[in-house]
Amino acid sequence: MKIEKRILLKRYLDESIYGNPTLFTGNQDAIFVLDLDGCLVEVNPAFEDLSEYIAEESRQLNLQMLFPNEKSAKAFHFFQKALLGQFQNFDCKMTNKTGRILDLDVMFIPISVNNQIVGVSAVVKDITHLKRRHEEVRRMEEEAKKREETYRNLVEYSPDAVIIARGKEILFINETGVRLLGATKKEDILFKKILDIVHPDFYEAAQKRMNIATSGEATDFYEYKLIRLDGTIFAAEVKGIPTIYQNMPARYIIFRDITTREKTLELLLNAEKLHIAGQLAAGIAHEVRNPLTVIKGFLQLMETQLDNKLYFDIIQAEMDRIELILSELLVLAKPQDFKFEKEDLKTLIEDVKTLIGTEASMNNVQIDIVNEYKNLIVKCDKNQLKQVLINFLKNAIEAMPKGGFITIEVKKHSISKVKMLIKDTGSGMPQHILKRIGEPFFTTKESGTGLGIMISKQIIENHNGSIHFWSDQKGTIIEMILPTT
Repeated sequence: MKIEKRILLKRYLDESIYGNPTLFTGNQDAIFVLDLDGCLVEVNPAFEDLSEYIAEESRQLNLQMLFPNEKSAKAFHFFQKALLGQFQNFDCKMTNKTGRILDLDVMFIPISVNNQIVGVSAVVKDITHLKRRHEEVRRMEEEAKKREETYRNLVEYSPDAVIIARGKEILFINETGVRLLGATKKEDILFKKILDIVHPDFYEAAQKRMNIATSGEATDFYEYKLIRLDGTIFAAEVKGIPTIYQNMPARYIIFRDITTREKTLELLLNAEKLHIAGQLAAGIAHEVRNPLTVIKGFLQLMETQLDNKLYFDIIQAEMDRIELILSELLVLAKPQDFKFEKEDLKTLIEDVKTLIGTEASMNNVQIDIVNEYKNLIVKCDKNQLKQVLINFLKNAIEAMPKGGFITIEVKKHSISKVKMLIKDTGSGMPQHILKRIGEPFFTTKESGTGLGIMISKQIIENHNGSIHFWSDQKGTIIEMILPTT
């Protein structure tokens, strides 16, 4: 049976080769023909060039010899399917005569004569270079992917907030940026435009710097006002760097919250002001006090010789006021010695209320105490802390010339801290004045020195506490936080 089919195959090949030479011998694709046993029966010149076997040598080969061991089973599998009349197309490696391994695209085409499968024609394309090119591209893509992954990790875990943008579109934001902008997930930011997070006052500057970075130049850090998702505004410094993202030009934007730094600079500036004010105060106090003592002495002598006592009383009162100012200046200039002892805060507040009560009543002001604690012990300098409360209560009374209410609240702030609030129902202070509260020599009172609140803040800070001010049209709140024992 196989012999008959081999005769039919040979006849078919003779007719193909001589009857239509371009179909076989003239074909640029390598072609070899297999009999039913998988042995090579005929090859065309293109196959001879590819395999480097001459035609006579090729006719001694079979599938197992042509393909490497691990590939022969694959080739034989597709060969068997072709014998069932099915076209087969697959990639496989072949070893040529010199031992060079070639990557091939192989097509097995059943040869049918008189409705009988008599052999298989194999059309082969050398895809070695294409395969190697694909491998090189794949390797480059993998390397690019690894580089991008490394780049992404560096950006993702950067302590700085980072956005990658193209035009006005936000393409990427790291977790630091998500937290800084008050978002819960990256998608909250990725659906926004870059100008959505920039304060309108900085649109023009942002657009100019976008153009610079897009043109390929890095920009220096520049201070912006940015907007969080909840609408709050914060100061930030922003830098743009040209980069490539997803194989296209983009901008790598670094932004940092500088609110804390600005506050630190403000504190340092105030500390410097305080230092200068202290030096100035000490010099003024000493220079003024000496001639003032002489004036007071001669004034007392003159008082016994002249009759107009009213003028002397006025002069004496004004000199007493000068001495009071000098005392405050010396407090500012010279650090005070604190005597810390355990004190009951409730008793201390009630003592101050008693001291200030008469003045409050005369100005139609009612003082109420709201205390969450029955017994609360704090370690403090009693007299200094009383002075702070007296200063703030006097300020509250003066802020309500037509009368009103003052509430002193004592609340738990944490396990080891207590919060004391002094609230009044005055007309409050505008924000530009509120920001300057506590600055040396800043006051809104005609007869004030601007030192009382600053000294009070200093006393609270010396008690390892903190102090904050809030004010609007409904009144002012002073919050003092002190450690407990």
